[in-house]
Amino acid sequence: MRTVRAWAGRAWRPWAGSALAGLLAATGQAPLGLWGLTLLALLWLINGQAAATGWRDRLWRGWAAGAGYFAGTLFWITEPFMVDAARDGWMAPFALVLMAGGMALFWMLAAAVAGLGRSPVARAFGFAMGLAASDLLRGYIFTGFPWALVGHVWINTPVAQWAAFIGPAGLSILTVALALLPVATGRATAARSALALLVLAGLWLGGMARLARPEAPRDPSVRVRLVQPNATQALKWQPGMWELFLDRQMDANAAPAEVPLDLIIWPETAVPYLLEDAGFIFDEAREASGNVPMLLGIQRAEGALYFNSLVVLDRGGAVIASYDKHHLVPFGEYVPFGDQMARFGISAFAAQAGNGYSAGPGGQVLDLGRAGKVLPLICYEAVFPQDLRTAERADWIVQVTNDGWFGNLAGPWQHLAQARLRAIEQGLPLLRAANTGITAVIDAKGRVLQSLPLNSDGWLDADVPPSLATTAYARYGDMPATMLLGLSILVLFRRRRG
Repeated sequence: MRTVRAWAGRAWRPWAGSALAGLLAATGQAPLGLWGLTLLALLWLINGQAAATGWRDRLWRGWAAGAGYFAGTLFWITEPFMVDAARDGWMAPFALVLMAGGMALFWMLAAAVAGLGRSPVARAFGFAMGLAASDLLRGYIFTGFPWALVGHVWINTPVAQWAAFIGPAGLSILTVALALLPVATGRATAARSALALLVLAGLWLGGMARLARPEAPRDPSVRVRLVQPNATQALKWQPGMWELFLDRQMDANAAPAEVPLDLIIWPETAVPYLLEDAGFIFDEAREASGNVPMLLGIQRAEGALYFNSLVVLDRGGAVIASYDKHHLVPFGEYVPFGDQMARFGISAFAAQAGNGYSAGPGGQVLDLGRAGKVLPLICYEAVFPQDLRTAERADWIVQVTNDGWFGNLAGPWQHLAQARLRAIEQGLPLLRAANTGITAVIDAKGRVLQSLPLNSDGWLDADVPPSLATTAYARYGDMPATMLLGLSILVLFRRRRG
């Protein structure tokens, strides 16, 4: 028995260390942005995979590291359950455990890729490329969840500018490559560590050079007002409160502007009526603003189907364009396979029976006339870079969002960070209006030019920043990163077989 306890103690030690390293790697994400700690943690994990003694040890190290990482980055997932804590609060810890443990399977997959290596160096290389590949994979599989990629640690630094060429998966490749370089020969050396720092310096300077390039102002200029009513999720639909939030938005419409406005933007589900019943709200909003066109979030119905939508109103208050959210939140806005279960008489989860939202047809560009062509995003859609690659290129991007679900700590800041990255990838400015914050004006290089604080009500007026030329990522997407990662893993597999 003593021998068994001693073995168990030795076996758990590396897994516990891996979990702590994963938690340390999470500090590179917003709002902390401690990317240096992320690199050190990844270096330790890569070295640990190189030294792992067998498949079981290797896989559990990978899973433990992933569990620590995703627990540290996605702890905000408990916030939606606290909106009605008396009813749903008991589910919050289970949600975090299941989310962190489930997402950790992607890091376990990276450890399996490491196992293809026949030497410590090959295993280190395999784990690094496996991590980057898992970041890419989870952006697509099971409807995708590309949140807190390891490459996201650079969003608040000049290195993020490289996303215009290589996208978020490319940033993940750069991140693991920087962590891999010091141990590329099986053990860390001063020379290779210096080389990694030199490469990082080159990436940093290249990003600074891109940031320093001047842009011509937009011609003609487009003046926009972004409205933030501070409609917290717990109070948003309460009797007496939705009137207050609606009044705040009306007051924002009526506030005088120093420069004539071309467009007013309200956030996601800003109107507490279905589109079919909201005509009198549109008339009141038009009168308050003095006939300024509007773009706002609203829900609409088609028979038994419901959609999370936004609409564009002209100067007369008429709906001239609309967009339905197409990338819905699983279990939040719809239940996967709910419509299929309805065929067997279980309709409680079926969107076609009105129990959840139905998805729109896909991304589209809306023509706003003088305000230009805009690519609309509703909340969660801003985390999917592939969804912004539409056939027609927009002049700018708009995101209406309800970040009241995400709490006050990491969630809203991570969501804002991803919106900044979308702007860099596409070379297009992005304006976001959020119910509780963070409402912001983001230029085409991902810089926040103006913003409203979290959990405050108000509005801000701004000119839409200029657009840049079509980026390499907008043209080619994730294909180059996919080919590079696929080739790397194929080489490992072939060398193992050889």
